[in-house]
Amino acid sequence: MKKIEAIIKPFKLDDVREALSEIGITGMTATEVRGFGRQKGHTELYRGAEYVVDFLPKIKIEIVVSEEQAERCVEVITNAARTGKIGDGKIFVTSVERVIRIRTGEEDADAI
Repeated sequence: MKKIEAIIKPFKLDDVREALSEIGITGMTATEVRGFGRQKGHTELYRGAEYVVDFLPKIKIEIVVSEEQAERCVEVITNAARTGKIGDGKIFVTSVERVIRIRTGEEDADAI
């Protein structure tokens, strides 16, 4: 099994969710996060004072899928989240050793 974590622009969340749904992904976790990379921050003006916004709002999506689905999920997320501008985000793919569904005790592929 693989865990896919994607950091994307907030306005792309619905596009990514719909694209994943179309390929049969039925569950995901989305969290509002803040961060920066090469995009860095930007300067804003508030009540006449200038200040730097270092951490930009992003969405972190987490899904766990079978190894067979992982590459397709990465492609779908990449295509749905891409704007072609700096700050589109990153995708991280890691191995998952074990998954347990708390309610039933099912494990691994049965628990996804």
